[in-house]
Amino acid sequence: MGGRGRGIVGYLVGSGHGDKVIPARVLAEIDRREAASERLIGWVQLAIVIAFSALYFVAPRAEGGTGENFVPMTLGAYFLFTVFRVALSYRVTLPGWYLVASIVVDVALLCGLIFSFHLQYQQPPAFYLKAPTMIYLFIFISLRALRFDPRFVLISGVVATLGWLAMVVYALTAKMGDMYITRNYVEYLTSNAILVGAEIDKLLTLLGVTVILSVALYRARDVLFDAIESRAAANDLAQFFAPEVASTITRSADLPGAGSSVTREAAILFVDVRGFTSTADRLAPGAVMATLARYQDTALAVIERHGGQIDKFMGDGILATFGAVQDSTTHAADALRAAVEVIAALDADAAAFAAAGWPGPLRTGAGVASGTVTAGVVGAQGRLEFPVIGNAVNRASKLETANKTLGTRVLTDRETHRRAAMQGHDAPVRAMHHQRIEGLPAAVDVVVLA
Repeated sequence: MGGRGRGIVGYLVGSGHGDKVIPARVLAEIDRREAASERLIGWVQLAIVIAFSALYFVAPRAEGGTGENFVPMTLGAYFLFTVFRVALSYRVTLPGWYLVASIVVDVALLCGLIFSFHLQYQQPPAFYLKAPTMIYLFIFISLRALRFDPRFVLISGVVATLGWLAMVVYALTAKMGDMYITRNYVEYLTSNAILVGAEIDKLLTLLGVTVILSVALYRARDVLFDAIESRAAANDLAQFFAPEVASTITRSADLPGAGSSVTREAAILFVDVRGFTSTADRLAPGAVMATLARYQDTALAVIERHGGQIDKFMGDGILATFGAVQDSTTHAADALRAAVEVIAALDADAAAFAAAGWPGPLRTGAGVASGTVTAGVVGAQGRLEFPVIGNAVNRASKLETANKTLGTRVLTDRETHRRAAMQGHDAPVRAMHHQRIEGLPAAVDVVVLA
């Protein structure tokens, strides 16, 4: 309880986050949402004053009032103040002092309007204590709950309570005349009598509603912060996994554990840079990283355009899957299209690599294979990965490596090429021959695409 108490105290007197340590990016999202909430509060206030004004002007006039009618003046002032508040909220982030001042103005205008009733109708102050208009104070209190910041609900409740208390004190201390204090409820309702107990009930109700709503908001605020943090974490996760993988993990009813997997027909694409390590050893680290970033950005754009997902970046190597995370009826065709276009796009980007500091052309190769693969979670002790395993992964890797000895750019096997053709891809073939590939147990019918 002590820790919880310190959290509440820290929230009330501190930054509004209690003991929670919140990353800057999450704080920025919270601030953005609270700014949007303030604009919403302003629009709701404007809708309220317009509704009140419409009701006032279309409703039959109350009879018996011989004094000055302050209602039109009050509604007009509140309308102008609210319009200014809404306009200002779109230009700047409203500071805390202005929000507090806005609360004071809200309560002051309403209490002033209620106070004016005894002047308008030439009645003792006890008259306004029975005005049903005081229930609008609860609207002003609850309105602050739209911000998800209990501090402003508390401030609204305290200001409303003090405002009504001031009106009660004024009525009790004013020249009594026809007024008198009673303990008879009937007299209270039918005369200019003041029932102190009734006014205490109103004050306690204002405070009670304020406290209950504030506590509820404080608890809801924790949930909101956790939700924003979780969303930020999911967005961060999507930068390390393919969006489809991240979505699978974050939307799963239960967090996938080590050993959970799914088996699908898929295609695997490997892309690699020739002589990257030896060349990188001669370059400044900044040039190497700039080249890698450009290379990965270019390849990623092509692969995603054809429905592929990046499984991992391995230095200068890229492993992409088609149909492994989500079922695809065109996985082989998509992979072959992507392989040829990746190489072409990287060749066309030679000027950008030169600008990054890479000497000469960026020589790349690609290998594609298809078959049954298993995608799942592996790891232990809270360190998990989402790899793709299967014979197709190994064949794609070996085919990509074989480009070096065969002097080619894009290789696949006959079966993958046949599948791609059945899936609607008429891939032009430069050569096809039975070839022994290092690392594979048997010779492969190799198809040269580039």
